Amino acid sequence: QMEDPIQLKEEGNKYFQANDYEKALQSYTQAIKLNKDKALQAVLYRNRAACFLKKEEYGKAASDASRAIDINASDIKALYRRSQALEKLGKLDQAFKDAQKCATLEPRNKNFQETLRRLGANIQEKVNARGASWIHRAGFSTDSRVQKMFEILLDENSDKEKREKAANNLIVLGREEAGAERIFQNNGVNLLLQLIESKNPELILAAVRTLSGMCTGHKARATAILHYLGIDSICMWMSVDDEEISLAVCNLLQTITDCLLGQSKEEHHGKEEALVLDTKKDLKMITMRLLDMLVSKKVSGQGRDRALNLLNKNIPRKDLKDHDNSRSIFVIDNGLKKILKVVGQIPEMPDCLPLTENTQLTASVLLNKLYDDLRCDPERDNYRVICEEYIKSKIDPQDMDKTLHAVQIVSGVLQGPFDLGNKLLGMKGVMEMMVALCGSEREIDQLVAVEALIHASTKLSRATFIITNGVTLLKEIYKKTKNEKIKIRALVGLCKLGSAGGTDYGLRQFAEGSTEKLAKQCRKWLCNTSIDARTRKWAVEGLSYLTLDADVKDDFVEDEPALKAMFDLAKASDKTILYSVASALVNCTNSYDTKELVPELVQLAKFSKQHVPEEHPKDKKDFVVKRVKRLLKAGVVSALACMVKADSAILTDQSKELIARVFLALCEDPKDRGTIVAQGGGKALIPLAVEGTDVGKIKASHALAKIAAISNPDIAFPGERVYEVVRPLVSLLNTERDGLQNYEALLGLTNFSGRSDKLRLKIVKEKALPDIENYMFENHDQLRQAATECMCNLVVNKEVQERFVADGNDRLKLVVLLCGEDDEKVQVAAAGALAMLTAAQKKLCSKMTQVTTQWLEILQRLCLHDNMEVQHRGLVIAFNLISADKELAKKLVESELLEILTYIGKQEDHPQKQHIISVARDCLTRCMDYELIKPLSQA
Repeated sequence: QMEDPIQLKEEGNKYFQANDYEKALQSYTQAIKLNKDKALQAVLYRNRAACFLKKEEYGKAASDASRAIDINASDIKALYRRSQALEKLGKLDQAFKDAQKCATLEPRNKNFQETLRRLGANIQEKVNARGASWIHRAGFSTDSRVQKMFEILLDENSDKEKREKAANNLIVLGREEAGAERIFQNNGVNLLLQLIESKNPELILAAVRTLSGMCTGHKARATAILHYLGIDSICMWMSVDDEEISLAVCNLLQTITDCLLGQSKEEHHGKEEALVLDTKKDLKMITMRLLDMLVSKKVSGQGRDRALNLLNKNIPRKDLKDHDNSRSIFVIDNGLKKILKVVGQIPEMPDCLPLTENTQLTASVLLNKLYDDLRCDPERDNYRVICEEYIKSKIDPQDMDKTLHAVQIVSGVLQGPFDLGNKLLGMKGVMEMMVALCGSEREIDQLVAVEALIHASTKLSRATFIITNGVTLLKEIYKKTKNEKIKIRALVGLCKLGSAGGTDYGLRQFAEGSTEKLAKQCRKWLCNTSIDARTRKWAVEGLSYLTLDADVKDDFVEDEPALKAMFDLAKASDKTILYSVASALVNCTNSYDTKELVPELVQLAKFSKQHVPEEHPKDKKDFVVKRVKRLLKAGVVSALACMVKADSAILTDQSKELIARVFLALCEDPKDRGTIVAQGGGKALIPLAVEGTDVGKIKASHALAKIAAISNPDIAFPGERVYEVVRPLVSLLNTERDGLQNYEALLGLTNFSGRSDKLRLKIVKEKALPDIENYMFENHDQLRQAATECMCNLVVNKEVQERFVADGNDRLKLVVLLCGEDDEKVQVAAAGALAMLTAAQKKLCSKMTQVTTQWLEILQRLCLHDNMEVQHRGLVIAFNLISADKELAKKLVESELLEILTYIGKQEDHPQKQHIISVARDCLTRCMDYELIKPLSQA
């Protein structure tokens, strides 16, 4: 007989392969008896389990597999063999758990996935046949909550409210790690799949949201769920024409993607997690299905938007310092033509894919992000060549509809990577084709061509060509066409050409000086709800140009229905509409930058008989203030707050800057700031002050400073939000900012620093202290006063006090000298700061006498001041010095200060002066305690 367990195992394997299961069983049994190695023991048990399975001795197979699992919990072969044995024994619940673990360990194993589906279907049949309570009897839930939820949800006769409540409870449970694992290990995914297939929208939403919770932060579970559900099914659910369901499925797929990319907020690490390795195949599979969705006619407009949003969010690099742009390269090589097909769709044509109002713009944004993510010229050249080849394939002189798609693609690219769009315009015949289409008799040709001309006219070099060739056509189209969609686009084209060409040629020559008439027509279109939203948005773009005229902007803000219609469109969060609305509001509030005219140069220009532009009467301050009031009344703040919430792909940095400019103009009058806060303006300004262009961040920060300066921070910026405002305010304490920005930022920080020590600490951590000290040196009285008042509040903080105590700085000297200033407000603030510092830190009492030889003279002047507030603070400083040290008290008694204290202390009690008299008497009492002076009776 052999006595080597390894040889016995090899012998058993040979018998097993020869289908001699009895002899294989004997070899494995003998090896188990002789073996002492744990790892080999697990292999022998699982091999013997395989023999028992072949012999149909399922109880023994399950027992041996369990022994192997006891040694190695991740032994996938033992788990699968036990699952097979348990299934044959009718223990479907336990068999399902083992199969689930196998699928978690190897998510891509089709055999495991098929076993899960088969077991899930068998379990469901039992549930349907024997009632939902079988779940509990079968031991599927160790938690009564899960049992009850599924019992109610799977019972079609359950009360509707009970089912919905159970569904919501399930969502909550799925978000807890323990609950998610419990659902996952107990056939929960299959049961949730049954809910999705129920066609009940409420149950579908609950199931999808529960799955999202279960996937969050758990790569292994997310991968298993992805393979169990199947990417095709997930994309099919996301394609439905139900906004809420489509969004929920999109969130589920985003959660799974976050896990695969390793970007989940919280990760749960365990044995299964550690065994899930490469996720690139899954990510590529998801990306390919999303790209397929873009060109599928079966996909709804909502679903197409979801696919585009997922690609926008997950494909381009989030940090350009990361050199790996392989995801973008993959999408360009495999899906760029599909994205171009979407931007080339013409909604008015019968063969158009289902689209929403935002689909094509979102596709243009994706084109731009992919182009920006490229790292070198060869990559950009490849991108351009693919676009050129695709456009050439669409140009067919014999097929005007195909050619229209080519023009629409160029138009879509111009709204994305503009430089690339300009290069595509340079392709042979493209510009000429666009101009020729304007002269076509077909309205659809005119519509597409006019839009393309508008997008192409953004740059001066192209606009010059179009002005020469296209303005006449646009005029003719505007005058002759009866189609409102084309008429409004032609008008916007004329407006934009005038703006791009640096001249009002296109607009003024056509309008013959009367922009009010055109603006009135735009307002009419804007208010006409029977016109589609896309066309009404063009009316807003027209107004964004026309409101440069002072008469037009004044009439516009008087038209409340037109304002409200514009605000409603702005809430739709479309990239173009946001920019147009913001531009129109900037014009109406005159919050654009203007060049200041130097009087001497004006006189010189007049002398040389040159034209000097004069300010329009309706652009003067009184008219601007009236327009601001009307906009506030119409609800402009709520509209701006909604615009700020738009997705970052829609809300560009340029739009953010314009919105910040408008907010700053609205905050000008302190009386309006409460209204702005009440309508969400304070909250909306915070992200604008943090992200965007430098100018936009400064404008938003200034608006925040105006609100912070006079508002109760607890109301204006409730909760933790107030701490987010500190950094924007500190950013204004800069010599590059103007005096008003400095001043109002200091007022805001003064207000904040008076609220809580936590806020004071936040201001210190933002490194504001050196800047505040610098402004305390300012020659400008108001800046010096504001900085000193801010420091007065900050010195309550211990960290600030320690900086005053530290050696090698003149902070205390500065405060002492400011107490001697002639400006009363500065004196009040400086004396307050000194009073608090000397009360909190005894070391500063003696230090005060060393920083300047003028300290005693300054203190005496404070104690004799006509302003009772200053006098009181001076006496408190004196009391602090006397209390700190007997020697210091002696020095004060020997000076004229004793006479001052005696004079004040002897005064008769008086309600208005009592606080001053009391402090003086306390000083004298403390001196008597030191026996430096004697009571009058003893003297």
